[in-house]
Amino acid sequence: MSRAIVFAYHNVGVRCLSVLLAHGVDVVRVVTHQDSPNETIWFDSVAELAARHGIAVITPDDPNDPAVVAELAALQPDFLFSFYYRLMLKVPLLALPRQGAWNMHGSLLPKYRGRVPVNWAIIRGERETGATLHRMLEKPDAGDIVAQQAVPILPDDTAIEVFNKVTLAAEMALDRALPDLLAGRAKAKPQDLAAGSYFGGRKAEDGRIDWTRPAAEVHNLIRAVAPPYPGAYSDTPKGRLKVLRSLHPTGETGPHGGRPTLFSRDGRLYAECGDGRLLRLLAVELDALPLAPSTAGDQINATFGTPALSLS
Repeated sequence: MSRAIVFAYHNVGVRCLSVLLAHGVDVVRVVTHQDSPNETIWFDSVAELAARHGIAVITPDDPNDPAVVAELAALQPDFLFSFYYRLMLKVPLLALPRQGAWNMHGSLLPKYRGRVPVNWAIIRGERETGATLHRMLEKPDAGDIVAQQAVPILPDDTAIEVFNKVTLAAEMALDRALPDLLAGRAKAKPQDLAAGSYFGGRKAEDGRIDWTRPAAEVHNLIRAVAPPYPGAYSDTPKGRLKVLRSLHPTGETGPHGGRPTLFSRDGRLYAECGDGRLLRLLAVELDALPLAPSTAGDQINATFGTPALSLS
């Protein structure tokens, strides 16, 4: 029976750890994170799954601490797996397992190496993403690929909807590749890093909407940071306008000549963006209170003294 140390967090961590257990892997230690009180925890718990199976769990602040490395080395693992673990693992850890260290990344590598790949793929208007199981190197997301699974991104999919697809893709890729990996006969292919790109992390402030951009770009930002992520927003004289959901623009042009404007028509709420195209807004808050599309014209008029709000 193969022995594995698993670094894992989030839904991908839960599902991929479940795959290892289903294949009879002896998971001798789980390394995960303590949930942050400053973060909305909408995802499943790796620690709870490990506890159900009697697997010892540690949550070090620094997994590369020599004492942690020594503790894990004493377990003599055959494999090390990383499934959405948030901290970088350095060479002393990666060198521990006899049959390699393997990471599950939430994109079709070499595209979208780095942080929050699902969100970046949506922001950039991709119609496809997926999950990739690859060998871990000190350089992030750069090792040879052993399995990939693609999933579609539909035009109105939000980040959580795509993330759920990527979670399933990760489970499928690992389940398919694991027998050969455990038997030592998996064939890995090198990445062409020049064909991909690396992206950094994102902050809540990065959700600020530039309404002068084309409607399609604004729509992609809105759905990429929609709840449970912090949401896309812009500031107005009467408070913060937060847009939680929109519909992919059809190409219809607005009545304001390309001047960014929020207005209501026929009981529906629209934003005219910088390219003159209309974006229908389905869920909006103004100063943390819902702005109902059916009554948005009255609400805007009551709040701003005008039936339309300039967004520029």
